[in-house]
Order: sequence, then C-alpha cells, then structure tokens
Amino acid sequence: MTGRVGPLRAVVFDLDGTLLDHAASARRGLGEWLGERGLVLTDEVAAAWAAAEERHFAAWRSGEVTWAEQRRRRLRDVLPLLGVPVGTDADLDAAFAGFLAAYERAWTGFADAEAGVDGVQGLGLATAVLTNGTEEQQRAKLDRLGLLERVGPVLTAEGLGVAKPDPRAFQLLCERLGLARDQVAYVGDDHVVDVLGARSAGLRAVHLDRTGAGPLDPATITTLADLPRLLRSLAP
Repeated sequence: MTGRVGPLRAVVFDLDGTLLDHAASARRGLGEWLGERGLVLTDEVAAAWAAAEERHFAAWRSGEVTWAEQRRRRLRDVLPLLGVPVGTDADLDAAFAGFLAAYERAWTGFADAEAGVDGVQGLGLATAVLTNGTEEQQRAKLDRLGLLERVGPVLTAEGLGVAKPDPRAFQLLCERLGLARDQVAYVGDDHVVDVLGARSAGLRAVHLDRTGAGPLDPATITTLADLPRLLRSLAP
C-alpha cells in the first residue's frame, strides 16, 4: 500500500528500547566491563544497575542533575554491591568510561527495526527520531544500526534543551518537521514517557509493547513489523 494514511504526514520513532535494544546491550556491556575487573555479573547486580539507571536518568531528564552526575550516581548505587570503593568524581568518571566503551561495543538493534522504518516509508510517510540523550551518542547508535542516513531528522533532548515526556519536546519536534501535531504519530516503548507524553502534546501515539507487559492501550503493537497495519487503522 502506498499513499498517505489519513491526515498523518510523519511517524517519529523513539530510539532506546524501540529501534536499539538498550536493555540487552547494557547488560552485555556491563558483563564485559565487570569481567575486565575480575567481577561477575549476577542477576542481582544487573537488576540494581537497571534500577539505578532508571532512577537517575529520570533525574537528569527533569533537569535535577547533569548528564555526568546521573552517571556517577548510578555507580555510587552499584559499586558498593560489588565491594568496589566509590572513590572521587574523577574515579567514577573513569570507571563509567570503561563501562561506556563496553556498552558501545554491545549495541544491537532489534530485528524488526529496519522493517518498521521501511514499512512506514512504504506508506508514503516521512520518518524521524526523537530521543532522550546526547547528540553524539544517539546519532552514533543510529549509525551503528545503519539507519542514520535513512530515518530522517534526529532530534535529541540535548539538542532541544528539553526531554520527553515534557510536551515541549514533542511540540518542538513538530515545529522542526513543519507539521501540525495531529499530522505526526510517535512510536515508543515507554508508555508514560513516549505514549502519554506525545498525546499530552497533541500527537498521535503508538505503544510498542514487545513483552505484553501493558498497560492496555488501544494503539499497541508487539513488533514494528505490525506498525503499517496499525497506522492504516488510525485513518479516519
């Protein structure tokens, strides 16, 4: 099927958890980094790392701490569980640099990422990415996935000066695209940050719920391969 779907003109993708498998990449990177230190990654440590990331990344997202400080706070939470001294801020920055290098080596896209982008573009719709994070890192992720030159404009929280789920992030996105809010659909895995955030700004939104964890939402898919079908159903 070609041609536009209803009033939609563009579909914008989240990155981490939607196109890039951040959780799996972070776990593999964490395991490699700990192994270099003679430590073993356990389920307890992996869960603590994920919880610390979620907590402190949210603090950065809301402007409470700097990008560097949210990374240090994650280490301050987890290093004691490993019996590793926390040290100074400089020590923490050096330690995180080691994890970051391993994490970057572990970057892996979801198998359906390319099909999702191709399917949307096959409907005659423009594509873009709106992601919380820094310009350099997020663009590097898309480059690794082979999508940087294909997916359209890439907008980051760092570049915009505001992060999802703040409605201003989505409003600025639409301004950059030159489109009305009801002409844009946003696709993401985080129901609060991506779906409710987009809708609060007047965009359409699709919840990518790969695991079926919910919550129930009328616009839900479990794979990006089903995105074109759902977009057709959104047409009035």
